[in-house]
Amino acid sequence: MKHYLVGGAVRDRLLQRPVHERDWVVVGATEDEMLARGFRPVGKDFPVFLHPDTGEEYALARTERKSGHGYGGFTVYASPDVTLEQDLQRRDLTVNAMAETEDGEVVDPYGGRADLEARKLRHVSPAFSEDPLRILRVARFAARYAPFGFSVAGETMTLMQGMVDAGEVEHLVPERVWKEVSRALTEPRPDVFIQVLRECGALRVLLPEVDRLFGVPQPALHHPEIDTGDHILRALRQAPAELPVRFAVLVHDLGKGITPDDVLPSHRGHEAAGMPLVKEVCQRLRVPNPITALSLGVCEFHLHCHKAFELRPKTILKMLRALDALRRPERFEQFLQSCEADARGRLGLEDRDYPQVDYLRAAREAAANVDPQALIAEGFEGAELGKALERARLQAVTELKNTYGAPDQG
Repeated sequence: MKHYLVGGAVRDRLLQRPVHERDWVVVGATEDEMLARGFRPVGKDFPVFLHPDTGEEYALARTERKSGHGYGGFTVYASPDVTLEQDLQRRDLTVNAMAETEDGEVVDPYGGRADLEARKLRHVSPAFSEDPLRILRVARFAARYAPFGFSVAGETMTLMQGMVDAGEVEHLVPERVWKEVSRALTEPRPDVFIQVLRECGALRVLLPEVDRLFGVPQPALHHPEIDTGDHILRALRQAPAELPVRFAVLVHDLGKGITPDDVLPSHRGHEAAGMPLVKEVCQRLRVPNPITALSLGVCEFHLHCHKAFELRPKTILKMLRALDALRRPERFEQFLQSCEADARGRLGLEDRDYPQVDYLRAAREAAANVDPQALIAEGFEGAELGKALERARLQAVTELKNTYGAPDQG
């Protein structure tokens, strides 16, 4: 019985990156032997155990054979006669198919170390094509390691394109897709994730609403980059690494993908046109409700945010109410961050000032600081209290607008 450190821990140590978790593979052991040593079983689809002291995962060496479509269509074989090399061969990328002995010696039967040095994400074997989820994983790894110069190997991209053409991606269940999308959007380069999916053809299957944005022109006055898809990628690069914000940025302009050709490059009304599309994407991927609510708010009101200094106080208050900003200040902050990423996700405007966020933040504070108890003390109650509260909030926002002063935006 031997155990080896495997996968990401080996990869990241060789890249001199922090190792956050360690996984082990055990060769030459049975489930009964693991239980006898105090390991606790946790695996459902294959034998995985938790170490009795460290809590780290130890999996019995195994092979997998394709037996159906999609992520779960595999027959797993775990036995003491499965070798380390056989276990590593079933893994997705060569950089993830390395192991390390207790003495620190790297076991690298498939050239993972050379691919680390060449900065290539390359599949281990043709068996890669048996699991369509690996397309999303490769795109996610590309998003993570793009700052280090990594890219997808040409033959791996070709294989992924063939998998898409064969219809394998269509068998992925929404929960697995959302899990990979949500993880990828918080990586250092979420735009690379979208680019890789688009290059292999998976984006048009999984997120056709986003895919159709590429090639759609916008007015050069506001969007020097012209292409709507390019704008989305730029905006993702500008967004903070928070999943709700980045997802909202990803889908905020979906309405531009259905603008009639005869009115291009204008996209008047694209906010309203995009709302049903955002709802459809969120329902299809089973997106959590808070992220869905933020995404719909950004889609509907991002132009309001850009034009904040032109809005009447009544319109600002109406927007705050629609966004539930008074009760959910954290979500409103995410809304502002999303709009700022949208404003800066444009060619040559990445470092532009965006004072709208401070103004709208102050407007929310002014409205929120109106004290209902003071109105109750004046004798207001019931429906009249609600009207008085609305008048007081409108007055507060109006006073702010009169004293704030719109900055010169050139």
